[in-house]
Amino acid sequence: MFVRTVYATGDPAKVDTAIRALNSQGRELLEERPGYRGAGIFVDRELGKLLAASWWESEDARRNSDEVMRERRGALLEPFAATTAVENYEAAVFHQIRQPEAGGGLRITRLEFDPMDADLLAETFRASVVPRLDALSGLARAVLLIDRERGRGLVGTTFTDRGSLAASRGPQASARHEGAAKAHVTVIGLEEFEVVYADVRGN
Repeated sequence: MFVRTVYATGDPAKVDTAIRALNSQGRELLEERPGYRGAGIFVDRELGKLLAASWWESEDARRNSDEVMRERRGALLEPFAATTAVENYEAAVFHQIRQPEAGGGLRITRLEFDPMDADLLAETFRASVVPRLDALSGLARAVLLIDRERGRGLVGTTFTDRGSLAASRGPQASARHEGAAKAHVTVIGLEEFEVVYADVRGN
């Protein structure tokens, strides 16, 4: 699968307006597009950060959908978004135990790597990291998203509740350290979000 992420920051007091628009009009627009496989909305209400992700069965489906969403995105995110960044990824690993639910937690780890090591990263995550994540209480989903050309990636681990997210910080730090060393990646960011909505039809 292929993924488009929209990362917006703004006034925390206005974030619910954007959530309502994305969760209604935004989802309706996405569901009309060929190749749509699901979406997620995640928020940090305290700092005023919103992460939206849409999932597509092919790179062409993702690209074609962006023609429509590019025109509507600004209006959907008003008046919350002061900054918006859009990125595209390949879902190198999609490991789902159960469908995440509203009120759960998402941890995002941002990565940089040599583009020549993209396959090494995917195999390391699949063979070494996922088994360790599976042992974490409350894990719902673990994904690795990569941009092979730019050498950028995201690891997303979603938990059924915020307590499980908090309890996983130490164990996942250990798995992250080991995986980063094996796959020759640099961790450049670590963030946590509340799950507003997350529904993806996997492979």
